[in-house]
Amino acid sequence: MSAMAADGTLDRRAVVTRLLAERGDALVVAGLGSPTWDLAAVGDHDRNFYMWGGMGSAATIGLGLALAQSSLPVLVITGDGEMLMGLGALATVGAKAPVNLSVVVLDNERFGETGMQKSHTAHGTDLPAIAAASAFAWTETVRTEAALEALCGRIYAKGGCGFASVKIAPVDLPRVMPEKNGAIIKDRFRRALLGADAL
Repeated sequence: MSAMAADGTLDRRAVVTRLLAERGDALVVAGLGSPTWDLAAVGDHDRNFYMWGGMGSAATIGLGLALAQSSLPVLVITGDGEMLMGLGALATVGAKAPVNLSVVVLDNERFGETGMQKSHTAHGTDLPAIAAASAFAWTETVRTEAALEALCGRIYAKGGCGFASVKIAPVDLPRVMPEKNGAIIKDRFRRALLGADAL
């Protein structure tokens, strides 16, 4: 399946499918809204942590997991709106610099949950540049399938704290709803990570 959309950007569901194709034992945090639905659309997994009502918190949750579980790769998949709300998190992530954390922003340059208004990234805000200035080991903007393939090889390698902005088509896709009960999500995630005796 091609990841390219008709407008020359990338198709968000194809991108998330590719990002997770070789996830192994990775822990994956999905930002509020569309990234959560994208993650669920690819397939529910006990090591998926879905965000409900915590806008701006995906990167910090990923940071906590990466520091606590340094032997495992941690991937945060979030949107540009959610990341813009939590920009201060990038400074904290960069200061702690866990080598096993990658933050991938699905950037459609829109606030998708409030009506598809143009976000700051449509007006020049450069998220990878902010991450680079926050001392991330590597940052990039992904616009092609070849760059996406290279990114997939990088995010699970634990080669330094990384950040990528993936330019995706600004489309509203059908919602695939995962579990919404926060206690159930937390308990399931803990059991998958720490075993049945974790609760």
